[in-house]
Amino acid sequence: MLTPPAALHALLFASGEPMGKKHLAELLEMKEEELKGVIETLTKLLKGSGVTIIETESEVELRTAPEAAAFVKKLHEDELSRDLGKASLETLAVISYKNGSTRGEIDWVRGVNSSASLHTLLLRGLIEGKEDEKDKRRIRYSLTTEALAHLGLSRAEDLPRYTEFSAATLAAEEIME
Repeated sequence: MLTPPAALHALLFASGEPMGKKHLAELLEMKEEELKGVIETLTKLLKGSGVTIIETESEVELRTAPEAAAFVKKLHEDELSRDLGKASLETLAVISYKNGSTRGEIDWVRGVNSSASLHTLLLRGLIEGKEDEKDKRRIRYSLTTEALAHLGLSRAEDLPRYTEFSAATLAAEEIME
């Protein structure tokens, strides 16, 4: 059986994003006061490991330690130096011609999981994610001005055959619903 600090570490790692202290206490089946000690213990255990705990009043997150910044920077530079690849270009096209898409919509059009492509495009600043107006639980991705500039366009509507492909995506969307 895992110790509470090890269980907390696993939850934060699996989440990949900040988690509310209240929710963590529920998952670990402990009181929020007990969670404070577990967070302190985990913070000490992680010292010198390359990762650290970031804590606010209401949330906790597992992040890379400042000492690892040079290595993380190399990783991102390496990722940014590679070509986008077919999957990322397809994802960018879906977002472009649909004038914004959720991951589910992109996956449906492409027929495969697009998480890695979205990550690459976000990392390069070619798309941005904002809360979906229709469903606050989803993120809607759209082109950034950086993407438009990279493509040599002043607006998405200047893409080749934009009207035709936009109409086709709307028709496909109606089939989806």
